[in-house]
Amino acid sequence: MLKHWPPLNALRGFEAAARLGSFHKAAEELHLTQSAISQQIRSLESFLEQPLFHRQGRKVALTDAGFDLLSTTQALLQQLAVGIRRLDQYRKPNQLVVNTTPAFARHWLVPRLGDFHRRHPQVDLWLLTTDETPDMATQTVDVAVRDDLSAQAECTFRVLLEDRLYPACHPAVLAQPEAERTTLHGEREMDWAYWQLQGGESVGQCAKGLNFSDPGQLLDAACQGLGIALVSRLLAGDALAKGNLAALTEQSVRGANWAWLVHRDSERNALAGDFCQWLAQQLEAGDGDFC
Repeated sequence: MLKHWPPLNALRGFEAAARLGSFHKAAEELHLTQSAISQQIRSLESFLEQPLFHRQGRKVALTDAGFDLLSTTQALLQQLAVGIRRLDQYRKPNQLVVNTTPAFARHWLVPRLGDFHRRHPQVDLWLLTTDETPDMATQTVDVAVRDDLSAQAECTFRVLLEDRLYPACHPAVLAQPEAERTTLHGEREMDWAYWQLQGGESVGQCAKGLNFSDPGQLLDAACQGLGIALVSRLLAGDALAKGNLAALTEQSVRGANWAWLVHRDSERNALAGDFCQWLAQQLEAGDGDFC
C-alpha cells in the first residue's frame, strides 16, 4: 500500500477535467476557479512525476498515463460514492439488516420479499449478501440466514430445516444419452463425492465437466440445460415447480442445515421478530422437514 496518497481533491479535479476535456468545464462542475483546477492538476503531476495532459492553448488531451489513471480514478471515486451512500442505511429508524448467501437470496428469498414487504411495510430491509459468514459481534447485521452457520456470542441460534440434495437437470437434458450429459460440479464439500459417500445411486456423473464456486450459479447452469447437478431441494424448489428442473432419481441425501442467527439488540428485536416470524412461516409452508 502507498505510504503517501495524492489529495482526493486533486483526483476529483483530474477526473472532471479528463472526462470533460476542459479545465474550464471542470471548474464549473466543481464550483472552483480554473486556476484552482490547474493547480490541482499540476500538483498531481508533480506527485506522480509525469504529465497527465497534453496542453494545446485552451485545449487539453490526456497522455497515455492520463488515460490509465482516469479509469482507476473513476472506479475509485465510484466505489467511494457507493460506500458513502450506503452509510445512510445505518441512520434509518426502521432499518433491518439481513445477511444471507447470494444463492439463497437469488433463488429463495428475493422472490418472496414482496410478500414480506406487503405484510410489514414499516420495515426498511437491507439485504446484505456475502460468501463469508458474518461476525455478528463486529458487523452491523441483525439477522443472518445461511446454511453455514454455527452459534455465536450475543446471538440467538436456531436450526430451521435440514436440506436434502438430489441430482437434477433441465427436462431437455433428460432426452440426451446418459454418456453425453455434462456433469456440473460445485466447490462445496457436499458435491458428487458426498452423494456417492451417502449411497447415492449413479446417474452418469463423472469427474470432468463444468465447475462453479457459487451454488446459485450451479443451479442456474442446471436450469439452463448445461448438464446434471446435485442441487439443494430448498433452493431448487421454485425451478422444479416452474418446470425448469427435473429430478434424475427419487433418491435424495442429507444436505446442510439452514439456520438463523438473531442479534440480541433490544432496539431491533421487534423488527427482527417480524422478519423471523415471516421467514419461519414461509419455510414451514414450503418444506415438511421444518424444525
